[in-house]
Amino acid sequence: MSGETAPPDWKALDDFAAGIDGNRMQCTDALAGTSLTVSEDGRPGLHVDFRTLDELSWRRDDGTAGTDWYEAIEIRPDLYYLTITDSARPLDAKVMVVNRATGRTLTVESVIADAPTPGKPRVSQNFRPGVIKGAEVAGEQPSETRDLIGLRALYRYSPNHLYEHVYLSSERYAWQCLVGEQRGHGDVDLATTWRFAENLYVFTFREFIIPVAATWLYDMEALRTTGTFVGLSGDGRVMVAPGGAFITLLGRVTYADEQPV
Repeated sequence: MSGETAPPDWKALDDFAAGIDGNRMQCTDALAGTSLTVSEDGRPGLHVDFRTLDELSWRRDDGTAGTDWYEAIEIRPDLYYLTITDSARPLDAKVMVVNRATGRTLTVESVIADAPTPGKPRVSQNFRPGVIKGAEVAGEQPSETRDLIGLRALYRYSPNHLYEHVYLSSERYAWQCLVGEQRGHGDVDLATTWRFAENLYVFTFREFIIPVAATWLYDMEALRTTGTFVGLSGDGRVMVAPGGAFITLLGRVTYADEQPV
């Protein structure tokens, strides 16, 4: 747990994450044997070779390189959701959303701090839009968005996991557990949403009470999410845990005058 503020019955990541990938899409080996070069503003170019179903090698233009675990899910044809760990920096993990058809990418890096800081989430996140080198880039550039503000929805992760989300502002969302280990628990946490393309959103949150952050790709056409939790278990182990849900929309609040931040 992240510190003295956690209620005595509050669940850790390993408590509630068990089985929360019941409705997740299946991994694919479609990228095995292929390669990818990504350019991001302000970062050395990244070249990735997908060696097998779950192993990749990478190198950057600054000379750094490594071999790491990954998994890939094909959300739509040519649209991939990648989770990548970093053996050299075990407190870091990345999600990359890659659209080979449009040449667009978005990387979300989650970083677990060495120690907690009062009043701040233990896990931070940063966002890097990019393009595939050599691709004919098309479509909108991924960008931060307010599109989800006011939305209320249910997320069915498995028969034993049901949560409700309310998107309050560009900075915060509220959640409560209706079915699962966290039943009756809820909170308001920091959140950031990026629009990747029409009806495709990358939603992220960073919890205050326990050391965990999550990255989700929302497919609002299929009403389905694919996600990854990054954080610490109750006994302090680093965890990168999968998740996925079906979405049931409950409605939306609109603001006539003053708007949320």
